Amino acid sequence: MLRRTEFFRGLGDSRSPRSATVLELLFDIVYVFALARLAGRVADDLTIVRHTLLSEAGQTVLFFTAMWMIWSLNALLASTYDPRRSDLQAVLLATMFGTLVLAVTLPQAFGQRGVVFACTYVIIQVGRPLFLAFALRGHPVHTFSLRVLTWHLASSVLWISGAISGGLGRGIFWTIALAIEMIGAATTYPLPRMGGRPLNSLGVTVSQEHLAERYNQFFMIALAEVVLEAGAAVSFPGFSTAGTITLVASFVAVVSFWRIYFYHVRSGRASTPSGEGVQLSRWASYSLLLIVGGIICTAVGFGQVIEDPHPPIDWALVAIIFGGPVLFLIGRSTLERASNTTPRCRVLYFGVLALVVVAPAMVLLPPVAVAALAAVILAAITVFDQRAHKRGSETNPTL
Repeated sequence: MLRRTEFFRGLGDSRSPRSATVLELLFDIVYVFALARLAGRVADDLTIVRHTLLSEAGQTVLFFTAMWMIWSLNALLASTYDPRRSDLQAVLLATMFGTLVLAVTLPQAFGQRGVVFACTYVIIQVGRPLFLAFALRGHPVHTFSLRVLTWHLASSVLWISGAISGGLGRGIFWTIALAIEMIGAATTYPLPRMGGRPLNSLGVTVSQEHLAERYNQFFMIALAEVVLEAGAAVSFPGFSTAGTITLVASFVAVVSFWRIYFYHVRSGRASTPSGEGVQLSRWASYSLLLIVGGIICTAVGFGQVIEDPHPPIDWALVAIIFGGPVLFLIGRSTLERASNTTPRCRVLYFGVLALVVVAPAMVLLPPVAVAALAAVILAAITVFDQRAHKRGSETNPTL
């Protein structure tokens, strides 16, 4: 019994390695499937009756955010403690299987599979802090794990209540439950008499290099959705003039996303695969949520244009094609901590402004032209961003 207790207490003294482990990459495989399911929901939202569009889109955002909460908390866990430990590997594998179940039930989560979705989500979100509360006994961070567990237990009541109620009540209960979890994460899970002290004040170190690498890896998985959506849409009917133009536009968008993400670094250095050169902001998790959401929207938008390139274009499709890059640029501009090179972000802000100003007029153009123009604007933003990078490096050679 003593050896078992000492084994679990050793978790608090473990340290995460600088690089992600193979098991974490395996975990992301499930999210390839999950993101494809979410992209499918976005595509379905564009083809439904307009009076139900907002409610359907709201459900998709809810699912996306819920899946993101699972991934981000797991990434934080593996960036805080050593994921090579057998106990943490068991937690990661269990979460991986649970995420797979969530992805399978996602299309009918607001229908007959709601109970399965909610119960699986609750098991994941309550099981992780419950394990930590047991494994970290006697360690200063034990109180933090109890705070996390309390917040997730409170939200779990609403998840289960929503699954039982169904209908409009399901959406209301689940939205409140997810809001509770997000507020808790943003405020470091405060409780009366226990405060809201963050992890670093408890002597726990989060490996910024490890976490940044996990973000980079997930970004690349999301970026693959653009290639998958566009490539799959072109493959079925074969090459056509409109399809080829949109395929080229999607490729330009992929390259632009990649270049802006990895080379728009306020430290003046490119973000390497190991995450070096990046100092993540406090809101980095939410920033990557916007980045990935924007990429998925862009992927779906280009795929829809390839499938139906004939005018007129729908306003909702314009919002998806141009809104995706807007979300990406906003997320990318807030991913890192502010420094003396913050003015570089003005390029991204001007890019957001350009996309928003141009978007309303796009309803007058053919869908192919809209996709091509979105790609051209992204490419222009990339060029100006690199020029700002170069000027910043010349002005301050120490960067």
